[in-house]
Amino acid sequence: MCGIIGYTGSAEATPILLNGLSTLEYRGYDSAGIAVQKDGIQIVKAKGRLSLLEEKLKDHAELTAAHCGIGHTRWATHGEPSDRNSHPHATENLALVHNGIIENYAEIAAFLAEKGYTFISETDTETAAKLVDYYYTLTHDAKKAIFRSVEQLRGSYAFGVIFKDLPDVIFAIRKDSPLVVATTKDGGVIASDVPAILAHTKDYYRLDEGVLAVLTPGEVHFYTHDGKEIGQKTEHVDWNVEEAQKGGYPHFMIKEIFEEPDAIRRTVEPRLRDGLPYFEVPALDSADIGRFTAIHIVACGTAMHAGLIGKNIIERLARVPVNVEVASEFRYRDPILGKNDLVILLSQSGETADTLAALRHAKANGVYTLAIVNVIGSSVAREADSVLYTWAGPEIAVASTKAYSVQCALLYLFAMKLATVRGQMSESAVRDVCAKLLCDVPEAIAKTLEMSEEIPSFAAKVKDAEHLFYIGRKIDWDLCTEGSLKLKEISYIHSEAYAAGELKHGTISLIVEGTPVVAVTTASDVCEKTISGIREVKSRGAWVLSVTTKEIADRFPIPCDAQIVLPEIDELLAPFPAVTVLQLLAYHVSALKGLDVDKPRNLAKSVTVE
Repeated sequence: MCGIIGYTGSAEATPILLNGLSTLEYRGYDSAGIAVQKDGIQIVKAKGRLSLLEEKLKDHAELTAAHCGIGHTRWATHGEPSDRNSHPHATENLALVHNGIIENYAEIAAFLAEKGYTFISETDTETAAKLVDYYYTLTHDAKKAIFRSVEQLRGSYAFGVIFKDLPDVIFAIRKDSPLVVATTKDGGVIASDVPAILAHTKDYYRLDEGVLAVLTPGEVHFYTHDGKEIGQKTEHVDWNVEEAQKGGYPHFMIKEIFEEPDAIRRTVEPRLRDGLPYFEVPALDSADIGRFTAIHIVACGTAMHAGLIGKNIIERLARVPVNVEVASEFRYRDPILGKNDLVILLSQSGETADTLAALRHAKANGVYTLAIVNVIGSSVAREADSVLYTWAGPEIAVASTKAYSVQCALLYLFAMKLATVRGQMSESAVRDVCAKLLCDVPEAIAKTLEMSEEIPSFAAKVKDAEHLFYIGRKIDWDLCTEGSLKLKEISYIHSEAYAAGELKHGTISLIVEGTPVVAVTTASDVCEKTISGIREVKSRGAWVLSVTTKEIADRFPIPCDAQIVLPEIDELLAPFPAVTVLQLLAYHVSALKGLDVDKPRNLAKSVTVE
């Protein structure tokens, strides 16, 4: 959740640390701080956004001369957002930054209290810093002190550590929290995520769990717990720094929505051979894919909602039963898993803690696992039996948009591959849908984006609402779950998605005069039933925005106060432009309210703690 940056080299460290933190602020923005080696270790930190830290640093011009330091932007877990709970945490010997949760921090604190240590914060991180300090005073060996400390810790962590008496050296280690390491022309960097290093290099190491990285200017060495030096595989990212910037858009979220057509093309086109789905994974490209008799899609948040779309399409096209599971509950409810089951893990970052834990549970039960992720080399990608990358490019806004759309696109391809092998679709039918997925879908989304200027007028109608409801049936209800989440995330309006047929089972009691209702109607076979639900809410005073297809709008008069008609597209693929409308609505509501669209309160982009 939190963001870590570190730099050592010939350049001034402070500007590099601040720039790195600015690219990582989507991971947490409750507080920020830096520690640099300058006449010992100097620390400056501030509660709130990074701008407040930058303001504080204006009174510490002397720190610009430092050439080594670490920085942190915080999403609070243990201890309220405050200056004293902010990172870095320090002792007389060192400063430490941390992403993760130390589960046995109380036990560690009691151990250290017996050794004479006292604590000034409410954080679990302070216990980790002082534990490393304790072992450093015993061994006078930084590597041994860090390894002995992490052996004693339970939970998740990515640590960056600097020592007062070891100038220009940064130590980094991780478990269940991401950390990348890179050397540059003028030094070396550590970071929680790739965007923070793009200004320096496109080549990096994704640090393996339990491996200690030791960075000096221009060099990095990797060590196992027994002190053995080992190599690490270099990875390369094709993104450039401009792709991870706003590029003239007012917010990352709207930029990323407008990137959806290209993102879908990048994901789909390389996966077609002779017009049919092709995956770079042997187990998915052979007839062996037909052995899967049940599928479990496991994910969190937006990715889980993409899984609902996947369930609908896989069951419809391939006729294989699909369960969609919330990752945080998957392993705790001890699911029944068969030898011919497939578990699909969806994650933009590939570092979501609950999804990673679900993956490990599935593998422990001998079930084949497939990861669908965006970040190359991420933990979920590396640990799954197979991986399909979405190639969406960097997604910075906390509220996910294009990542959802490309996850859906890959699930469509997977469904058609499975349907072909199982004899549920002819190759000619599959080619037709694939061609439309590659060409018609991006075009339809692009046409939908041309309507973006119309959306604020609808957003203005709902921006002051306390409650808003989304209704639909079949796949439209799946879309509503994502539309509702988007609105909640960034506008702070209480919003719920309901199957339209369930309105009369309680929900309709919440409808009063003026209550906004968004009705999604793209499934023609149930549209009349959805329209019946719309009449029910209209009769009780609801203000209704209809999102529908041209075919349905032409055939059925929908009782509504406003309507958005999607560009013409095969009904099977209508969810793609429909969700773009819902994303745009959420975006414009938040923007009209003057909220921080990209960094909504209490949220972080990548949830790397349970």
